Amino acid sequence: MVTKTQGGAPVAEAEIERKYDLAADRPIPPLVPAGPVTNQAEPRVDVLDATYFDTADFRLAQAGITLRRRLGGTDEGWHLKLPVSADRREELRLPLSGKPDKVPGALAKLVRAHTLGAKLVQAAHLRTERTSYALLDAEGRELATLTDDVVTGEAGGEKAHLDRWREIEIELSPGTALEVLDSLDEAVVNAGAERSKWPSKLRRLTDELVPSAGAASGSVLADYLAEQLDALRRNDIGVRRDVEDAVHQMRVASRRLRSALRTFRRSLDADVANELAAELRWLGGELGPARDNEVMAERLHDEVKALPSELVLGNVGQLMTRHFAREAEEAKARAIRALDSKRYTNLLRALEKLVAKPQKIKDGTKELRKAVARSDRKLRKAVAAANALRPGAEQEAALHEVRKKAKRARYAADTVRPVAGKKLRKWRKNVKAVQSTLGTHHDVVVTREVLRLLGLRAYAESENAFTYGLLYGRSVATAEAAHRRFTGEWQEVRKGSRPKWLK
Repeated sequence: MVTKTQGGAPVAEAEIERKYDLAADRPIPPLVPAGPVTNQAEPRVDVLDATYFDTADFRLAQAGITLRRRLGGTDEGWHLKLPVSADRREELRLPLSGKPDKVPGALAKLVRAHTLGAKLVQAAHLRTERTSYALLDAEGRELATLTDDVVTGEAGGEKAHLDRWREIEIELSPGTALEVLDSLDEAVVNAGAERSKWPSKLRRLTDELVPSAGAASGSVLADYLAEQLDALRRNDIGVRRDVEDAVHQMRVASRRLRSALRTFRRSLDADVANELAAELRWLGGELGPARDNEVMAERLHDEVKALPSELVLGNVGQLMTRHFAREAEEAKARAIRALDSKRYTNLLRALEKLVAKPQKIKDGTKELRKAVARSDRKLRKAVAAANALRPGAEQEAALHEVRKKAKRARYAADTVRPVAGKKLRKWRKNVKAVQSTLGTHHDVVVTREVLRLLGLRAYAESENAFTYGLLYGRSVATAEAAHRRFTGEWQEVRKGSRPKWLK
């Protein structure tokens, strides 16, 4: 599916394909019939000339990202390809414009979390002699395209690298079921082709030049931190493109990183861990308004829709839409300013430096278990403090602290998962239930103030404020119900199954 965006932003297209190696003297595999494919269109021949851009140390290639300027074919232009899964990538396109040796700013900004300010230079050049065959079903609809490519490549770097090879690709057309790719895959392999181990032509050409990345380090904590740093970078691109749920996922990654640094700081350089945790707290604060606004808007719109029409008095939906749209615009601008800042770039550099030195991390099983046990004790202490308070604003704030301690305990369990047993997973499940319930509690508590402000605004505009008062009252009841549910769930945490070392 192709999604076009406004204001000169790239056009996005999902790309589902598989690549195969085929000897130069072998004929193209017969794919008629294969699954629903019953016919093959006449071949189309193109010569594609592509220049690939990367940093001098191939940072984009290490992340599985491809950035190129291509001439020839039906889709010539600037292409940014982002990995999604083994067979799926997302391709962002811009038309040819500007200087051929300068990457458009709209694309360069999207990969800043990977380049960290390093210059994008011409890293490789590929010339492809392509023969394409459209694969059709019985009704003449195009299901996929088979391409037969003869590729000549040249890569730069500290030492030049030249290569020439042949490969074939099968790319599904938009709307074609993934099962079709499986049936075509079987036919191609049976005809003598071999699945390529390379995700892209560029990666094949530059393999000897690109530093290895992604292998397990042997350190549980370093691998977890690296995983969350990768998630932070992936969702950085989504936030910049305003992709649904990207702010939430990026905020989760930043929270997981911060939680790990605080929970396991005794396994790290304490000063470095504390400094990074403080910077991640800043980042979470910059992303927070955008995510909080999303959650609140969805919750209140759903609650209004669920009300009987006779209880919705005035232009409730219109007023709420105006309010949240204005808040969303301001929150997004704030998030983008943070991502464009030098402070954020320095944070990414520091995190990268930390995970690159796993040998300096002390995270034996004993140390990891002690850290999880400490998070459990802090959670219990927070619950006791909240239970000692009378109902009201002070207790609500204390329950929010319990929620944060529960989240940290859950994240601690996630971190040590590779060396933990089933009993810790059960404990984690119970802790997550507490966190989820108190998350609902906090959401409705925070929503009350917004409802009060909306009611005041409605009154100022001579609108009826009845519905906002009704929703406010319901939020009080919802918070009380969540508190009661938490009480029962906490007993499951206290009495439920857990490892002996956690007692």
